[in-house]
Amino acid sequence: MLVSPEEVLETIRMVEMEGLDIRAVTMGINISDCSDTDLESICSKIYEKITRVANGFVDVVEEVEKRYGIPIVNKRIAVTPISTVAAPCHAQSYVPIAEAMDKAAMNTGVDLIGGFSALVHKGMTRSDEVLISSIAEALASTERVCSAVNVASTKSGINMDAIAMMGHVIKRCAELTANRDGIGCVKLAVFANAPEDNPFMPGAFHGYGEGECVINVGVSGPGVIKSVLERLPSCADLGQVAEAIKKTSFKITRMGELVGKEVSERLGAAFGIVDLSLAPTPKVGDSIAEIIELMGIEKCGAHGTTAALALLVDAVKKGGSMASSYVGGLSGTFIPVSEDSGMAEAVGAGAISIEKLEAMTSVCSVGLDMIAIPGDTPPEVISAIIADEMAIGVINNKTTSVRIIPVPGKKAGDLAEFGGLLGKTPIMAVKTLSPKSFIKRGGRIPAPIQSLRN
Repeated sequence: MLVSPEEVLETIRMVEMEGLDIRAVTMGINISDCSDTDLESICSKIYEKITRVANGFVDVVEEVEKRYGIPIVNKRIAVTPISTVAAPCHAQSYVPIAEAMDKAAMNTGVDLIGGFSALVHKGMTRSDEVLISSIAEALASTERVCSAVNVASTKSGINMDAIAMMGHVIKRCAELTANRDGIGCVKLAVFANAPEDNPFMPGAFHGYGEGECVINVGVSGPGVIKSVLERLPSCADLGQVAEAIKKTSFKITRMGELVGKEVSERLGAAFGIVDLSLAPTPKVGDSIAEIIELMGIEKCGAHGTTAALALLVDAVKKGGSMASSYVGGLSGTFIPVSEDSGMAEAVGAGAISIEKLEAMTSVCSVGLDMIAIPGDTPPEVISAIIADEMAIGVINNKTTSVRIIPVPGKKAGDLAEFGGLLGKTPIMAVKTLSPKSFIKRGGRIPAPIQSLRN
């Protein structure tokens, strides 16, 4: 990839003045060959392979960061879903595997490790059930392990038995980390149509169609987009707004691919994809909500918000797909409440409800993300919130997810604080009308018909 001097100077400006960064460089590692009939052997093999393959990974990423002067916020590892790797051992708990993963992550110096995961969109094996029942304790007893469970897909429908289980798992996860506002739930996401090459946590896992070792990059840049819109004349129409965002996304993606290929080459690993997702932080000026408001919405959550978000997501994808032939992952726009100061402010002002967020997820790149709800919310209500979000993903053939935190001991209007990039947010109100009988039915909601035409 040839980079012109003008692009270099523009990138420097975006880094220094507009908060541009690479949000994540994630190494995907195939650990299928770590399977064994003995749990202790699996743990030992997983630890050995991760530390061997990822040896020097963080050092290389930091060298590339210094060479190009582009901040790289997170270095991460994703592994083959553990429910498959551990299937031959017939253990009653996979918590020791999570602890081995955590130890390996600590040894290699990465921030997070994903793949304590199961893909159960059509049904559950015995191993899937063991993994799901192990999630709460695993996340509470480790620092860096993340978990994702794919419970639905457009081709298979929605596994309501798995969703019913996840409501209880999320509640238990919050209870086990009650002293930190239920922070264990921050490392857990429930998905529909989960991609196999996602570099962002907690949804990252190394998919079955991936190679032995792959580098995936997640770019960001809400601050850069915001700065571009601030420079547009006030009379610019929405077509011009979309064009400005598209051109900026092109530049951001070029930079991300350059970094990813450099890291891959130095490590002798395959280059996977660039994920285009705009990922906000609690820092003022690095907010998706502020971008929406710059388009002319008085407060994020007001009528018109979903249309503005749709424009943003589409323009980001168009610009990114022009810049790289290897776009993947989630690619769009995240709308995490606690991690976006503008979103959290809108929640506090009453402009955004869970129902409005659900509508917004029909066009954004993920779903209901980093939402804090009252700690006494019944598990069936949590399962129903998940089911609604999975339905949006399945019907619209897109990835959706739920990362929700029932904060122990807190009620609607209280403040939940998770710290650092996880931010803080008011607890959102949840409808108390019961969906218990619906969730109790279980079974699988059939896959939707895609077309009535031949």
